[in-house]
Amino acid sequence: MRNNISEPTLVIAEAGVNHNGSLEMAFELIDAASDAGADVVKFQTFKAENLVTQSAAKADYQLGTTDVKETQFEMIKKLELSYDMHLKLISKCKEKGIRFSSTGFDSSSVDLLIDLGVDFIKVPSGEITNLPYLRHVGSKGLPIILSTGMSTMQEVKVALRLLDQAGSKKSDIKVLHCNTEYPTVMEDVNLRAMLAMRDELEINIGYSDHTLGIEVPIAAVALGATVIEKHFTLDRTMEGPDHASSLEPDELMQMVYSIRNIEKAMGDGLKMPSKSERDNIRIVRKSIVASKNIKVGEKFTEDNLDVKRPGTGISPLRWDEILGLESKKDFQADELISI
Repeated sequence: MRNNISEPTLVIAEAGVNHNGSLEMAFELIDAASDAGADVVKFQTFKAENLVTQSAAKADYQLGTTDVKETQFEMIKKLELSYDMHLKLISKCKEKGIRFSSTGFDSSSVDLLIDLGVDFIKVPSGEITNLPYLRHVGSKGLPIILSTGMSTMQEVKVALRLLDQAGSKKSDIKVLHCNTEYPTVMEDVNLRAMLAMRDELEINIGYSDHTLGIEVPIAAVALGATVIEKHFTLDRTMEGPDHASSLEPDELMQMVYSIRNIEKAMGDGLKMPSKSERDNIRIVRKSIVASKNIKVGEKFTEDNLDVKRPGTGISPLRWDEILGLESKKDFQADELISI
């Protein structure tokens, strides 16, 4: 659950590698994320040499969206962000009033990002079993967002224990439920697993989404997600590993808008008339009325009473109390009863 019911959902617009290695395209992604109202725009920081072997195969979804002849190493090598590009992206984010972040896929990349001033560390799903990496991240004293795609509950527990042993506070960690298939089919989303982690691990939860569309992240917010992460692109038809399963700018804007509406709609949990509907009580509810003319001294009975709008008279909940009393005045049919 949220620590504070009024705390807004942290919406992370995941640009990832959808810049295709172009600084200008990365700038456009920052513009789109800012215009959509996202809180954070996030990229990915890595050195291909530190991330994959030269011969590592691609995922099936990547084979369908990139050159089938190139290796995973060759694919991601083209998508690296240089130190200078990082500086320019951070400057652009400041100009647009949106927080910059990036996922560091190895310890040296995490250190680079910390030196650049990121205010949280994002642990990607693929590193949840990377013991040295988790110890390194946990020792840095920054808030952590941990994605849990492909993992079991036990693996999440182990990762949290490693982060804790390295010095991270549980209250500074948010765990994101995630499915890493791009795109994720609805049958594999399993949003209830997010709730299971919240209840069993007593941790702040969120959701990193790879489905097509925006309904699942919106549902996750309604269920209590404190963080939503969603890939977006300038154009889904572009070549690259993640474009096809990403939102386009207008969809990202609609997702953020919908999430903010859901936050308002969740309310404070108290069951009582809202301010906007209080005036409807006297219009829509009913009162005890005379069903026919009643003379003074005549007893109220089921035969001479009825229940009708408006609700400005005696509540029908007092029906049994009114029956049998003597009328203290004459009443016309449809007149509100008073005693």
